[in-house]
Amino acid sequence: QVQLVESGGGLVQAGDSLRLSCAASGRTFGTYVMGWFRQAPGKERQFVARINRSGFSTNYAESVKGRFTLSRDNAKNTVYLQMNSLKPEDTAVYHCAAATRSSFLISEVDYWGQGTQVTVSS
Repeated sequence: QVQLVESGGGLVQAGDSLRLSCAASGRTFGTYVMGWFRQAPGKERQFVARINRSGFSTNYAESVKGRFTLSRDNAKNTVYLQMNSLKPEDTAVYHCAAATRSSFLISEVDYWGQGTQVTVSS
């Protein structure tokens, strides 16, 4: 069993930055592909970014590419999502996720965090 706890959300203005953290319990953190999804009000949950087990490979949604950076520290069982140049359309609840499958489809996520709210005002 893995528990994921997110932190770092908040209310910011367009153009500002935030860093989200996701701390995982358990001794198997390094065996999971980690990443983030987000869900805006009235919309489906969507993929944001993922990072492979070693931390050397990342993938991003087109809408955040070049603005968001995902990293992980396997010694600390933590992943970080650095979000720069935030836009109002980034407003959503951001959920940390862990999956054993590299494809990291939403249906393949093994564990979810409870989510952290990010609100970007214009």
